[in-house]
Amino acid sequence: MVTERPEARGNRYEHMFYTRVMRPAYREEPCRTALNRVQGMPFEWSLNPYMGCAHRCSFCYVRAFEQRADRPSGSAYGSSIRVKINIVEILARELARRSWRGAGVAVGAATDPYQPAEGRYRLTRGCLERLAAAANPFAVITRSPLIVRDLELLAHAARRAEVSVAFSVPCLDEDVWRATEPGTAPPRQRLRALRTLAEAGIRTSVAIAPILPGISDRRDQLAAVVEAARESGAHGVWSGVLYLKPGTREHFLESLAGSWPELVPRYEALYAGRAHLPGAEVAPLRARVDALARERGIGEGRAPTLRPPPAPCQLSLGL
Repeated sequence: MVTERPEARGNRYEHMFYTRVMRPAYREEPCRTALNRVQGMPFEWSLNPYMGCAHRCSFCYVRAFEQRADRPSGSAYGSSIRVKINIVEILARELARRSWRGAGVAVGAATDPYQPAEGRYRLTRGCLERLAAAANPFAVITRSPLIVRDLELLAHAARRAEVSVAFSVPCLDEDVWRATEPGTAPPRQRLRALRTLAEAGIRTSVAIAPILPGISDRRDQLAAVVEAARESGAHGVWSGVLYLKPGTREHFLESLAGSWPELVPRYEALYAGRAHLPGAEVAPLRARVDALARERGIGEGRAPTLRPPPAPCQLSLGL
């Protein structure tokens, strides 16, 4: 159910308010497969207990896939969440196959596995229990502190196989967070969750992704995230720059017009006829993050199954 949008008053947070009060509907549907083979990404297999994401990040690259599938990709994205009610049982069967060789699995590549639905359905937990029982390596990427609920399970799994958790923290600036990640927990709450996991011996990293040109790319903004990551005990940081395919592009530019209208012409020029920025634009930003990490003695957060893709494929992992 979607709360009726109030009349426009020219407030920069108006669009953010509208998306925050949206309550998603859950569609309980069985799935045929749990593990998905992935191409063009830095991992071979992905696992997504839910499809659609209540976080509704304005930059989420999954909006592009939703548009291609003729599902809502604009302001209605996240209003309907598919719950794969049998995914735990299907995963158990797939892991037991003789043909399965224990490849690493990325959990949350297309939607946040710890979005609010997980509090009710606990499907991510069920899947991680099966991966742990099989001593199968996995990497989780999330924006949600809810993952701390499964601390003991993650620690147990990490004793049996390689396990890592990446928290997406694009920026600490609250204005940027409110305008671009309307359904997520505040960045510093994510960092507190990261600290809890790191103190339990779980390998963690911070994804500064996506970096938004002219919004979150200043050196002081990037330095603040790197420093906070170090203080929280992250093993590394990695970065990615905004990736705009059709489906994501339209919604992002609409949101941009509501919060930073003066930047719309710049983005239209930067992304004219392309989904990603050229390497010459991206390289300095990544070099800046790498230099900041080196200055603060923090490593590169590349897990074997989930790592930043090489240029020019700057994917923003908006889960």
